[in-house]
Amino acid sequence: MTTIRYCLAWILALPLAVLAGGGLAAALQNPAADAPPDHQYQHGGISIPPANPDEPIRENFSPRLALDYLDRGAVAWTRERGCLTCHTNGSYMVIRPALSDKFGKPSDEVRQFFLTVLRKQSAMPVQELDKGLGPTQAIYVAAGLAEWDAHITHRLSPETSQALELMFRVQGKTGAWRRPSDCWPPFESDSYHGATLAAMAASTAPGWLDQLRDSELRASVDRLKTYLVSEPPPHDYGRVLRLWAASRMPNLVSAADRQAAIDMIWQRQLPDGGWSIRTFAQPQQWGSGKRAEKLRAEPEFEHPASDGHQTGLCLVVLREAGVSADDPRIQRGLNWLRTNQRVSGRWWTRSLNTDKYHFITFSGSGYALLALTKYDLRLTIDD
Repeated sequence: MTTIRYCLAWILALPLAVLAGGGLAAALQNPAADAPPDHQYQHGGISIPPANPDEPIRENFSPRLALDYLDRGAVAWTRERGCLTCHTNGSYMVIRPALSDKFGKPSDEVRQFFLTVLRKQSAMPVQELDKGLGPTQAIYVAAGLAEWDAHITHRLSPETSQALELMFRVQGKTGAWRRPSDCWPPFESDSYHGATLAAMAASTAPGWLDQLRDSELRASVDRLKTYLVSEPPPHDYGRVLRLWAASRMPNLVSAADRQAAIDMIWQRQLPDGGWSIRTFAQPQQWGSGKRAEKLRAEPEFEHPASDGHQTGLCLVVLREAGVSADDPRIQRGLNWLRTNQRVSGRWWTRSLNTDKYHFITFSGSGYALLALTKYDLRLTIDD
């Protein structure tokens, strides 16, 4: 059974009544499809309570609780679902290794799962892998292993090289990867997101680009660069991702475009110092636009609140783009993160997809903790 089939297993287990009439997309997007969950992540002795906007805010920021949420959530998802998904263990492997210098290594169990996924993907015919979420998962495997090499072993592993080569084997002729089915924004709903992550994976893997001798792979990298240079991002969220990729892969944006993207991020900063993902795209721009009605019906649609995902992401990208930590706007953003951690250790972000599990709080918490460590070099796990 392939990893893709593992990911489908829990979907196929949905009650028949849920799937009847509206189909899978309706089941995934209908908040009332079944009862509210009593947990966000759960397996064995790990049980993380549901994410909701009413969860109390901690009096004091706790790096230890944030790290605990990330480590336990990724392990619980991996064990329970047996699935590589962008919003949880995918985000974990892309973000968590960069925290290792301060907080210790990530879960090796999650890395071993990525290697299992890689072996299964490598054994699949390219035509089969190049379906559904297959290309996106191949990118996340390469990106996660590249981050592990960059921050933990500090050398390129054979497995990461294999993952990068496999990633480029399923690259499309345009330089991007097949657009995912209408899945979960912001991670699994457009080719642009995958292309920026692929650029970061290729650039982050220690020495991979410098050692690249294969002419076909060099041509694939060139196609990726051409795509990101010539293809306009689908929304401002995509502009943030391209700016991040450009900090690792040179010449993706001109100096003028780089400054315009930074200015756009500043313009989106809210009065409380944070940012909201909902101000970086119109409702119809997420995925195929099917979530627009849901997004417009949200209680905060007219005045979206700051969230952990976008605040953390913007601060990380600004830092890697060279913005000074002394900028008072940066300090306002960091203050928002320090004063908006919830008692569970995570930062709240409402899902763009359903009002059920809110898995985007996971990436939001990872970005938040990463941002705080990038600006506060003295931060320790016990602060």
